[in-house]
Amino acid sequence: MRGRLIVVAAAASLLFAAVPVWAHHAFAAEFDQNRPLKLKGTVTKWEVTNPHSWIHLDVKGEDGAVVNWMIEGGSPNNLYRLGFSKDSLPPGSEIVVEGYQAKDKSNRAVGKNITFSDGRKLFLGLSSAESDPQGKK
Repeated sequence: MRGRLIVVAAAASLLFAAVPVWAHHAFAAEFDQNRPLKLKGTVTKWEVTNPHSWIHLDVKGEDGAVVNWMIEGGSPNNLYRLGFSKDSLPPGSEIVVEGYQAKDKSNRAVGKNITFSDGRKLFLGLSSAESDPQGKK
């Protein structure tokens, strides 16, 4: 009987440990694959935080008005492995971001690639941004 109780307690512990994994959002939950975008702007801030990084970008619209966008990128560890450093996106950097806009049509997007003014390109580390809404590559 005691052995069965230990097995049940261990199984329950594993289930509760997995709950935070279920809470993590998928690409299709927040972003729209049918709304690709390409933004050229100036970095105002780069938040290197877990679980995802955020690039704040001032983008000048056709009417001349400047709009701030938030671009979601991969985790700091993933970005560093892809060639980023903590100094890669200082405020004032001119970049072009390719990605997908948020479903709520706000000024938020998930980034796919960044192109720097010198032509260098870096992947933003979110492989889900390359998937279709059903999660297939």
